[in-house]
Amino acid sequence: MALEMRERCERCDVALGANGPARICSYECTFCEPCSATMDDTCPNCGGELVPRPRRAEPAVG
Repeated sequence: MALEMRERCERCDVALGANGPARICSYECTFCEPCSATMDDTCPNCGGELVPRPRRAEPAVG
């Protein structure tokens, strides 16, 4: 099961790059770093911890 890599911050609607910095909770709520910092790294939806979203490896070229 893969994480849903959401493309926009749920709070301010800023675009988040596929491998750009973002914060995510265990329910996959996704926020940009400035919004996460404003919320003290706590998800407003579930109260869980917001942690750095993992980045996916680039597809191999070849």
